[in-house]
This record gives sequence, structure tokens and C-alpha cells, in this order.
Amino acid sequence: MDDKLFSASRRHHLRTLAAATAALGLPGLGWAQAWPSKPVRIVVPFAPGGTTDILARVLAPELSKTLGQSFVVENRAGAGGNIGAEVVAKSPGDGYTLLMGTVGTHGINKSLYDKLPYDPQKDFAPITLVAGVPNVMVMGTKRAQALGITSVADFVKYAKAHPGRLNMASSGNGTSIHLAGELFKSRTGIFMTHIPYRGSGPALTDLLAGSIDVMFDNLPSAMPHIQAGNLKAFAVTSAVRSSALPDVPTVAEAGNLPGFEASSWFGLLAPTGTPTEVVNRLQQETAKALNLPAVKERLVAQGAIPSGNTPAEFARLIDAETTKWAAVVKASGARVD
Repeated sequence: MDDKLFSASRRHHLRTLAAATAALGLPGLGWAQAWPSKPVRIVVPFAPGGTTDILARVLAPELSKTLGQSFVVENRAGAGGNIGAEVVAKSPGDGYTLLMGTVGTHGINKSLYDKLPYDPQKDFAPITLVAGVPNVMVMGTKRAQALGITSVADFVKYAKAHPGRLNMASSGNGTSIHLAGELFKSRTGIFMTHIPYRGSGPALTDLLAGSIDVMFDNLPSAMPHIQAGNLKAFAVTSAVRSSALPDVPTVAEAGNLPGFEASSWFGLLAPTGTPTEVVNRLQQETAKALNLPAVKERLVAQGAIPSGNTPAEFARLIDAETTKWAAVVKASGARVD
């Protein structure tokens, strides 16, 4: 076939394909190629200042540069991340509304809540895992000094001697911060009053002020306060020590609690029905952004481990984490109506 005939044949094929997709109500090739043609919002289901918010605000400007449209972070906090997740689940699958999901919204809440306003697996198209992070057990430095607590062992000893006197903050019911604390309570046999917030940011404010005793915060949001000397880090909740805090032991080590692990992760998701071409483009551009030296160094310094895996790999992680956390929720006895 000569070039002219080949070109004519190809144009006819494309016109036929475009007509077919239009007839079926599907996005056409031109639509997919034009995306994004307007600003994209990334919904963060927690208040500003926490790790979910930090990661979204690190990523948004990089995606704006490479994709040529603004990526705007929108905080929709409440109900352990469920309010923001529901907003995205019920948004059109057009590539213009994304979620910075977490282990809470997509691994824990399905088992923790009796009624969830979205299905973490059916209502979302996984894009990519952005980062994994350990949680860190922290107290306000002045509060720890006032109570004479310098280690996990001291904390457990004090809690057992003063049942019900200590309180524990979290970024919301069902978050890994909440469940890490519940798991710690059940494994050590201590009692603390759980006080949920609408994100790590406001919880940290009260922790630093001394009105909250302890928190199992995500490491990136706690790190600046640890480095400034305002928070005392007792242990990380990961299976191994964090390279960002190499001198801080794991909870398993410090508390003599073999197998203790309650880490967090964060990833981008879109509503179900978002075109595969858009999902793949977002994954590719996110992976490139996370691999930029400046971005990678910033996240690693804060204790995060950048990823950028494929949509299929992220989907498998969500399935595995849903199963894992169902067992943790059952063992802890935690439940939210």
C-alpha cells in the first residue's frame, strides 16, 4: 500500500473509531489527548498540616509543570477521611478530581465503620502509591519531662500506675495513627482515652501545647517538631528502624512487643470510570516527579519512602492491606458506628 492510501485508510479508521466511541458515550481519542484542559483538584481528606496534605502539596506543583494545568489541593476533612473520599467517589470519572487516599480510607475504614459511604475497591481507580511512612510514638517534650517519661517502658509503667489518666490523639477515627495507638493499647494492656481530630495538624497543635499526652503520628508531619526538640520520639511503628531517625527504636524493640507493626501509606486514586489513558498518564508523571532528586531527598529526609508503582500494583496493595487491617481492627476491638 502506498503512503497516500495508507494515510487515507488510517484517517478512515480513526474517524470510525471516534464515531463508535461517541455513539457509546465514551471519551474519544481527541478528549483523551486534550486532557487536562482545565485545573485538576486533588482532594485531601484531612486538615492541612498532616502527612496526607504535605505529600499532596509536594506533588501538585510538579504535576502542574509537566501537565500544563494547575493541580489544586482541596482539604475536605472529617469522619476519618470518609468525607473527602466520598466526595471523590461520587465525582465524575473525567480525570479532574483525584483523591490522596490513605491506608485509613482504603485499607482500614472498610472494617472499622459499620456504614461506609463509598466502596474503597469498587468506587475508585487506583493510580499509584505515592509513599509509605512509619508512624512515630511522640509526646510533647515538656509533658514527657513533667511526667518523668523517657522511653516506651516508662510510658507503659506510668499508664499502668495511673489508669485512665493519659489521653491519645489521632488524625481521625480509623486512621493508621488511631489504629497504631489501639494496637499498642491492646498489646500492652494499658488504657488511654482516644481523642480523634480532623487531621494531624490540629492534633499536633494540642500535643505541642501539652493538652494531649501522646500520639502515634505519621513521621513526616512529626519530624520538624522532633528535630526542633519540641516532641520526644520514643519509637517508630514500622518493622525496622527509620533511616530518618536511626537512633529511635521500633515499638517492637522498645516495648518488647514482637511483630508489632502499624505503618501508613498514601496514594493517588480517581473515581471509577476514569479513562485508562488518563490513569496511566497520571501514574507516569507522578513516578517521574517522585524520582526527581529534590523531591526524593525532601521526602526521604522526612521519613517517607517514595514509590510511584503501577495502577495494578497499587490495586494489589489495597486488596492486601484491606485483609491485613481487618485482622488488626478485630484484634484491637476498635469500632466506629
